[in-house]
Amino acid sequence: MATLPLSIAIQACCLNCGITESSKLTATNGFRHRNKAMHGFVKLDVERKLVFREVVQNFNENLPRDHNLKVYAKSQVSVEPMEQRFSTGTETEEIDKVSTYLFRTEIGDVVNVFVRKRNAKYIVNIEVPSLYLSSSDRRLVLHWGMYRADSSCFMPLDFKSSTPNDTTTTLETPFIQTSSGRFTLELEFEAKQIPFYFSFILTSPADANVSDMEIRSHRKTNFCVPVGFGRGYPGPLGLTFSNDGSMNFAIFSRNAESVVLCLYDNTTAEKPALELDLDPYVNRSGDIWHVSFGSAWTFVSYGYKFKRNLLLTNKNNFDEGHVLLDPYAKVIAKSIPNNHGTGLKYLGRLCEEPAFDWAGDVRPDLSMEKLVVYRLNVTRFTEHKSSQLPTNIGGSFSGLTEKLEHFKDLGVNAVLLEPIFPFDEQKGPYFPRHFFSPMECIGPSRGPVSAVNSMKEMVRKFHANGIEVLLEVVFTHTAEGEALQGIDISSYYHVNEVEDLEARNALNCNYPIVQQLVLDSLRYWVTEFHIDGFCFINASSLLRGFNGEYLSRPPLVEAIAFDPLLSKTKIIADCWDPHGMAPKETRFPHWKRWAEVNTKFCNDVRNYLRGKGLLSDLATRLCGNGDIFSDGRGPAFAFNFISRNSGLPLVDLVSFSGVELASELSWNCGEEGPTNKTAVLERRLKQIRNFLFILFVSLGVPVLNTGDECGQSTGGSPAYSDRKAFDWNALETGFATQTTQFIAFLSSFRKRRSDLLQKRNFLKEENIDWYESDQTPPRWEDPSRKFLAMRLKADEDEVNQPGDESSHSWGDLFAAFSAADHSETLVLPPPREGMGWRRLVDTALPFPGFFSTDGEPVVRQMVGLFAYEMKSHSCALFEARSL
Repeated sequence: MATLPLSIAIQACCLNCGITESSKLTATNGFRHRNKAMHGFVKLDVERKLVFREVVQNFNENLPRDHNLKVYAKSQVSVEPMEQRFSTGTETEEIDKVSTYLFRTEIGDVVNVFVRKRNAKYIVNIEVPSLYLSSSDRRLVLHWGMYRADSSCFMPLDFKSSTPNDTTTTLETPFIQTSSGRFTLELEFEAKQIPFYFSFILTSPADANVSDMEIRSHRKTNFCVPVGFGRGYPGPLGLTFSNDGSMNFAIFSRNAESVVLCLYDNTTAEKPALELDLDPYVNRSGDIWHVSFGSAWTFVSYGYKFKRNLLLTNKNNFDEGHVLLDPYAKVIAKSIPNNHGTGLKYLGRLCEEPAFDWAGDVRPDLSMEKLVVYRLNVTRFTEHKSSQLPTNIGGSFSGLTEKLEHFKDLGVNAVLLEPIFPFDEQKGPYFPRHFFSPMECIGPSRGPVSAVNSMKEMVRKFHANGIEVLLEVVFTHTAEGEALQGIDISSYYHVNEVEDLEARNALNCNYPIVQQLVLDSLRYWVTEFHIDGFCFINASSLLRGFNGEYLSRPPLVEAIAFDPLLSKTKIIADCWDPHGMAPKETRFPHWKRWAEVNTKFCNDVRNYLRGKGLLSDLATRLCGNGDIFSDGRGPAFAFNFISRNSGLPLVDLVSFSGVELASELSWNCGEEGPTNKTAVLERRLKQIRNFLFILFVSLGVPVLNTGDECGQSTGGSPAYSDRKAFDWNALETGFATQTTQFIAFLSSFRKRRSDLLQKRNFLKEENIDWYESDQTPPRWEDPSRKFLAMRLKADEDEVNQPGDESSHSWGDLFAAFSAADHSETLVLPPPREGMGWRRLVDTALPFPGFFSTDGEPVVRQMVGLFAYEMKSHSCALFEARSL
């Protein structure tokens, strides 16, 4: 472990905690006292017990290299620091930066302290502009020391002495009084000694008849200033770099009494190489703790310790032994756990975010109604050996890029990635630890920087192919343990015994600092990664107030809706709760911006196709979910799905329906589980086609789930943990061939007939008609009715207008849906003059004839009428085309 080459090692007593801390910083070798008025150096006498250079050098040669460094300061003083740059023609040395600290003394005077770096040395200049002394011959003396422990306990300057109250623990250095009455003093330290806190009081020695006078700050404490590091700035939060290479650390904690910045010089180190206590009066502004460094020497990563909770003294105290990740760290990496088993999981890296050339990147900026979405897990999508990708590519963002053609073949123009934030490895990606970086294991080299770069490269290539990238995000709860709990649990979390929340590490989303965290995270992913939209998991919890109550105008939801940077992105509320593994029905406030993952669509379509739904429910889903989205939004705000990453996959929906799966609304089509019965298999195949057909002909955004195109199964388990890696060999099966081609056909058809199927607004009443099989009006609320047909009428000005992809002209669409277990004769309404009906889809026909771009003409069987026989459990689509 690398350490700072400091002058003397000593034992510093920590009075508050009652323990002894090891330290390696003193004020001896390299220290000089200079006053400009004297044009020379003042010799410090031996009686002050300074260790001379020979002794120091001998000690340095034997100094252990693995000692931890600690800097502590609790001066409890009021400071008004100010940063400025200047140069002087009277000095030959280079002056880089000056930090100015203005103190008020307990008797009302002012003390100015200037800390500057000159070449390789640090200069501390103390000036007292004026000071009332009772006697004209009284002198002013600086009583000072350097600290790495509690500042109420001086560090001994003689390394052989370990007595905390020994007189050798501090130095006394006289001021020089100028002709104008100003007292000045300058001390110089070697750069290798920093960082440290310089703490002092002023004393005025007197004769035997007059007692000495001690002057402290207006808080009656020592004056204290940082040397070798700056006070820092409260914003922005996290680690930021300036143009000159300096770095600023800032972190929120309202209830911490003290915060320790821990710096590591090795990615495998178990303990910090340097621990720097942040002074609550120097390094704190409001609830933000901050500090800055001109450089980080050889340190490579950082974290924080938090001590004592002022408000929650009997409950949820900070665990002072844990080093926690900065919530705003942009590049993070796993660390090695310590020997106690409670060690670090992640640390922030002390490096700037890797540069990336976004030149030429153009966001597709697709309108909502044009989307066809494919949901996937980045790791599972290509980690299987069947992907035939190198091991360093499989399961990564780069692997996703390699399979881009699969999405294009399906006609997909948006991918929805399951959460990619670092997460609880035991519970899965829906329990995040961090919100500003991708999981390092999904980078090509399984490192943090490669994960960042490969994700950006993936986004750029998807954009170049017209595909948007959406992220599932979880901001309502975190992983258990060391996420945000140790930083400030009472600010970040619900801790007021809120039912169903406290045990789930539920974030207090509408608390100001959590709201800021969420907004900053979203903006970061948009600006740095060019993400096109976000799907908020467990979105109903975003509506919770401080005490768990539901708010009609939750601040966070409203702020996201009106944020100018997020205005071009898709924002989608998904009320699925990863804890209960079930969606919650919530009236979500939207401000005409929020879309929603439409659970009602899934449930009503499943119910209808298993023969237990109402015709009215199916019709509502087909024509745009007006019961949900007619309040100022429109059908394009419904993200419709049949299966998702939790619950049964598509092939299992038609294969399993045991009692334990009642909530899945599935139907096994006549036999539970795998079977060889031809009739059951044919029925299952029809049902899968029916699900896909209804998904694509309904108004709204169709969302496909990974593996459904090739019949991937979980063996009837709805658990998320039972989802398997995508098997690319399954795409070569006959089932996958016909299913992927059917999806591609539906995607293409939906795009071609965007005038009727990609509507941002609801269809007008005159543009849609409903029928039963014999052209009679539907009996909407009769549960025995299993057949429904709808006619979508094209606008007059769009009829007979040739499209871009066909030489034919087209008109109305007619779709029929049968959940009956017997065949029905369907009577089609007469088409417009000069047109005839052509069948494009019949899910009961064998492959490849069950769908066709050109279609088969429907023969007129009666005067003025067209009839078509539909098999049981099937769907059909007809298009009117010019004769």
